[in-house]
Amino acid sequence: MTTVELSGKVALITGASRGIGYGVAEALVARGDRVCITGRNEDALKEAVETLGADRVIGVAGKAHDEAHQAAAVERTMEAFGRVDFLVNNAGTNPVFGPIAELDLNVARKVFETNVISALGFAQQTWRAWQSENGGAIVNISSVAGVSASPFIAAYGISKAAMINLTVQLAHEFAPKVRVNAIAPAVVKTQFAKALYEGREEEAAAGYPLGRLGMPSDIGGTAAFLTSEQSDWITGQTLVVDGGIFLNAGVG
Repeated sequence: MTTVELSGKVALITGASRGIGYGVAEALVARGDRVCITGRNEDALKEAVETLGADRVIGVAGKAHDEAHQAAAVERTMEAFGRVDFLVNNAGTNPVFGPIAELDLNVARKVFETNVISALGFAQQTWRAWQSENGGAIVNISSVAGVSASPFIAAYGISKAAMINLTVQLAHEFAPKVRVNAIAPAVVKTQFAKALYEGREEEAAAGYPLGRLGMPSDIGGTAAFLTSEQSDWITGQTLVVDGGIFLNAGVG
């Protein structure tokens, strides 16, 4: 196996034991970054670290909305690698399906806490630990649910819309040291989104002009771009990565 030369850069990726977060980790490790990944399940996290390469990747288990976990993840990253150039906020939850009129407000609070407040917490931590003095980039994983109506997953959509505005606020305040952008994927083939396509993938993909659902690597490649020198003049933006599904809006 060819050894990839180290880039000298370090990334912290939340919710990365599988799915989109893992796809982002794969892309950044492949270009030579060292990476800290987080996740709730310690066994899944250990397996991901081993697969990605324990010589370049560490894992810190915990709940994204736990401030102590946020601090520990950043501290461990600094101890292991001496810096944290990039933060990718991917951790998220969507535990409820149903009409917004019947939405349990406690569930809505939980979704907002995990999807938005945790992203803010991690951004504050990386800013204090490294980025305020040394610069870097933050990528928030939002969703097309945050830029359109999202029937029956309203709490998730509202939280992802808030994440897009959080991106703008952070980009404004953290400039010029740190660039902050968001990615808004459509349906990506992950365990998290399985209910949206399992058993009907061909039907689900038929509405996409590019003819398929997204893969974690599609988002990984986008995150790699937004944390690269090629995107040095981009900040405060949300890049929709949707296989062209929005081209069909209003058609028919």
